[in-house]
This record gives sequence, C-alpha cells and structure tokens, in this order.
Amino acid sequence: MGLIKSIKEKAKSQLRTIVLPETDDERVLKAAEKVLAEKTANVVLIGSADTIKADASSCNANIDGATIVDPNNFEHLDRYVEELVELRKKKGMTVEEAREIMTTEPRFFGCMMVRLGDADGLVAGSSAPTADVLKAAIQVVKTAPGINTVSSSFVMETVDGKFGDNGLILFADCAVLPDPNSEQLADIACATAATAKNVVGIDPKVAMLSFSTKGSAKHPLVDKVQEAVSLLEQRNVDFPFDGEMQADAAIVEAIGAKKAPGSDVAGHANVLVFPDLQAGNIGYKLVQRFSGAAAHGPIIQGLAKPVNDLSRGCSVDDIANLVAITATQVK
Repeated sequence: MGLIKSIKEKAKSQLRTIVLPETDDERVLKAAEKVLAEKTANVVLIGSADTIKADASSCNANIDGATIVDPNNFEHLDRYVEELVELRKKKGMTVEEAREIMTTEPRFFGCMMVRLGDADGLVAGSSAPTADVLKAAIQVVKTAPGINTVSSSFVMETVDGKFGDNGLILFADCAVLPDPNSEQLADIACATAATAKNVVGIDPKVAMLSFSTKGSAKHPLVDKVQEAVSLLEQRNVDFPFDGEMQADAAIVEAIGAKKAPGSDVAGHANVLVFPDLQAGNIGYKLVQRFSGAAAHGPIIQGLAKPVNDLSRGCSVDDIANLVAITATQVK
C-alpha cells in the first residue's frame, strides 16, 4: 500500500474536522468534494454560504456534506474576537482590529476555529504565500508545548525501497527556517520524529546531518550540529538519534558501520535533519528529480495543532492529500 493510500485509510478511521478557508479558489471546492467522497475528513468551508454554493455549482463541485461558516453571521464571533485580543494584547490589538481580522481574513478565522476546538486542523495556501499561512498559524494556534520552532518536513517515498524505512525517509527542514541555530535544529529533530511516528507510522531514527561525521572535520558549522545533538541528549527524547554525520553514513549500512561504529542510527536513519534550509531544499529536490521519488509535503511542524501550507501551484489531489495528512497529525 502506498503512503498516501495508507494515510487516507488512517484518516478515515478517525474522521477529523479540517478547515479549508480559501473558498474563492475552485480547486479548494473540488478538493472538498473529493475529501467528502473519500470520507477522509469532515470539511469546513469559510465564507458566504450563497457565494460558496454558487461558485461550487459553477465549477461542478458537489460540496453537499460540508459545513459552511460565514464569519459575519457566526454566533461565537465575539468569543473569537476576545481570544484574538487576548493573544495579541502585548502588540496593542484592539477589539475593533480583532473583529476586522476575524471577519475579513479567513485564514485567521480558520486558525481560531482550530485553536478553540471547533475544528481539528486547517489547510491553506493555494491562494496565499506561505508567509501569510504561517503568520495566522503562529499568531493564533501558537507552537506546541516545549517547542519554540515552526519547521517543515517532506516525506520522500523512493521507488526502490532501498533506504530509510522501506523507502520512506523524512527530510527536514526544507521549507521554513533558512539558518536554524542549535536549539532550533533540536526542535526540528523532535518535531520530525513526531511526524514520522504520527503521520507516516514509522519508528523514527534521526540523523543530524553535516559534512562531518563524528568530528572528522572542524568548523563552526559542524559545531552547530554537535551542539544540537548535545541538546537532544539533555532533553532525554524518546527516539534514537545520532550525529553529526554525513548523509552516506546516515543511510548506507556499510558506510555507517565504518564511519560511526556502534551507532544505532548510522546506516539505518529514516529521518534526516539538514543543517540549514539551503541543504534541505536542494537535497529533497535532487532526490525527487534524480530518483523519481515522490515528495509529500511540506508538512508544517511544531504548532500546537495542525495547520498545513499548500503550494500556490497545487492540484486538487494535492489539497485532498494534504487534508488527509493534516487529519493524521491530530493528537
């Protein structure tokens, strides 16, 4: 069974409620139809019911079964406004400003639904840049307890199944943090391990990547990764990890045994934490293009509740797949 199929089966078994706030995009409406037909989630659409229904009709999207919430006619709007004022009071947020945001910015409204438990997760970004989606998520949903870093991961599904966990390897961070420090790298490792376990269904073995393996090179860039490994040791995390190590030592058993003898992770890693965004982004795209691997993501990590970002060039299937992934992130 392929990864997405298995994720959808898992999503069906727990049936979470996912918000799709960008209802001015016909791909979102068609994706809502697909999600409802596949029964991978309950769907909430944000906006005017008349407008959404008319737009769905014009693009032949059957959204029967979706819940439509119009912020301007929402019975709990005052509660949402009060919560946003409380969250942003140190920034001088007024009731009037909060009400304007809640009634005109559907991503903020949707994130508040998630924060207050009226929905389980949110998928957005088909009609907005990543910065807009993350701004709403970070300001409203906030980060998970003990995690101060929002990051991302890609699940690489390789064709031959030779590396990782039967061909599944998580790459992080490939989309959010340009130059993470040691503390942030440790956060990324923890968050990606959780994604591996909760979304992909594999036991994480985390390799902290570098151009050095176990002190084979000396450089401040190596020091940063070594410090992240020390922080993970101090946190007493519940997953195996090791580093710093080169990519071949992380995934090739014979090389891992030679370069990092005695390591439980070397040669068997299924989570690769890259030292910075340049390496991670370049790495996943090279693997995707050279090997024909499927790259599922980016999956946003480190938030208190799941919010995921779409590419503005996404397809209907991309949206529906990310809804299923988001549903499986719910704790």
